[in-house]
Amino acid sequence: MKKNTLLALILSISIIGCDNAADPIITIDTHIDINVENFTDSLNYTMNTDTQFNLPNMMEGELDVAWLVVYTAQGELNEEGYKAAYENAISKFDAIDRLVNVYAPDQVELALSSQDVSRILAEGKKVIMIGVENAYSMGLDTSNVEEFWKKGARYVSLTHNGHNQFSDSNTGEFDDTALHNGLSDLGKEVIELLNYYGIMIDISHPSKEAIRQMTELSKAPIIASHSSARALRDHPRNVDDEQLNWIKENGGVIQTTALGFFLTDREDPPANMDDFMDHIDHMVEKIGIDHVGISSDFDGGGGIVGWEDASETMNVTNALRERGYSESEIAKLWGGNLLRVLDEVQEIAAKLQS
Repeated sequence: MKKNTLLALILSISIIGCDNAADPIITIDTHIDINVENFTDSLNYTMNTDTQFNLPNMMEGELDVAWLVVYTAQGELNEEGYKAAYENAISKFDAIDRLVNVYAPDQVELALSSQDVSRILAEGKKVIMIGVENAYSMGLDTSNVEEFWKKGARYVSLTHNGHNQFSDSNTGEFDDTALHNGLSDLGKEVIELLNYYGIMIDISHPSKEAIRQMTELSKAPIIASHSSARALRDHPRNVDDEQLNWIKENGGVIQTTALGFFLTDREDPPANMDDFMDHIDHMVEKIGIDHVGISSDFDGGGGIVGWEDASETMNVTNALRERGYSESEIAKLWGGNLLRVLDEVQEIAAKLQS
């Protein structure tokens, strides 16, 4: 064999066996808030909007997948409140539809599965996915689970800041209140429907007792779309070590969030990348590399020194390398774990439907 041919063969084998070739890093941010005012003909995410997330920032920071959130603030538990909440949610679903199908079909596409993610990225476009924050917007009509699924929702949080018709919220810890002692009967029904349709259950905002009940009832892995470690920052929105173990036993994933007051109680200076990495390190140490991920909560209060908007996304990758994570571990943290859970949730849904 000629020397050059042998060298090429050796290089080929080494490339095939290396971490980076086996585990491509897909950067996924699971929680980005939106405002419908940024989804118009004259002002939309194809432009340099005055927001932490937009498509130019996404491209510059090499963010591959952005989960845009259909968020609804908690309102009154009555017909008028449910109607307004539903209309708010639909307006955000429609806004995302305009982005991917009217304003930027050549730049982004909506993904409904991990297979879609791979295909869209291979076509040279960025990926948009949809999460729902606060199922309050579904009202009392559980058929809305199917409607939201048809509109592209692939994770749903039952609550936000305030108890609702489905679940108690973490905010009950501030004022020692509960409405259902966890989940209501209607909430338990919604958990079954989320499993049935292949929608990931997001535990970032419910109360601890509600989360415990969700992990027991769910036939599929769960996620925390934007939470951090309570052991490092004592806040009811963060997940304590017992809850971390529930996530691990359930097969789920917690998406560490870059929101300052979930990372540190320092008033000065602001939270930085080291604080963010400390939370990732703690949770990886407690429950393993397969159960931890990454989120920003951009345009919803998120952003830290070093990752202040989507254009700085690569700084997170660099910080993970500096902390000693291998390329395959970084691939799991950035997107692999989340997509694995999505696959499992959808596989279980297929079995339930059959």
